[in-house]
Amino acid sequence: MKPKDTEAEILKAAEQEFMLRGFDGAKTAAIARSAGVTHAMLHYYFRTKEQLFERILSDKMSLMGRSVLTAFGNPGLPPLERLKDGISRHFDFLMANPDLPRFIINEVFSRPERYELMRGEISRIVDRLMQGVQQELDKLAGQGEIESVDVRMLMLDAVSLNIFPFIAYPVIEPIFGNIAVDREQFFALRKAENIEVIMRRIKK
Repeated sequence: MKPKDTEAEILKAAEQEFMLRGFDGAKTAAIARSAGVTHAMLHYYFRTKEQLFERILSDKMSLMGRSVLTAFGNPGLPPLERLKDGISRHFDFLMANPDLPRFIINEVFSRPERYELMRGEISRIVDRLMQGVQQELDKLAGQGEIESVDVRMLMLDAVSLNIFPFIAYPVIEPIFGNIAVDREQFFALRKAENIEVIMRRIKK
């Protein structure tokens, strides 16, 4: 039997508590209880709730960044295939973390000072991504293969399309009924549709 990874158990419990109750509503006592540790043990690993929150947010942003950047940086794929793969991986990340977009938006509005923390994490991903993709798309546009496009606007389009269904699903499901009642099927359709919309945006 594998020994218990106490830190991993605390992080898992904390993520669930934060996503359910938000930062202000989350209780370290509840996190400790869910992780199967004492309150003192939790504070041994993470001295404050703020530190625990920042670790989870940083881990999530890093995971997303590695996934998306790996897709866009794959030299074995042509640029447009990498674009598709990047959009697909971002959507898959959201599928694995469906409550994260709504949680981040709520936290930014309720505690604006958190914006700087989130901006720093996201900027590290975006800055590395934008320059290389822009150069490749400019080259394709110069060859007449695609429309000229500002990659910042293109990425904003893709991120917006991917995030919206997860934020709005509680409203979408009762309105659209049969198309959204099967959650897995609905998100598979949205993923394919989002990729198609973005690729049509740049096609000649």
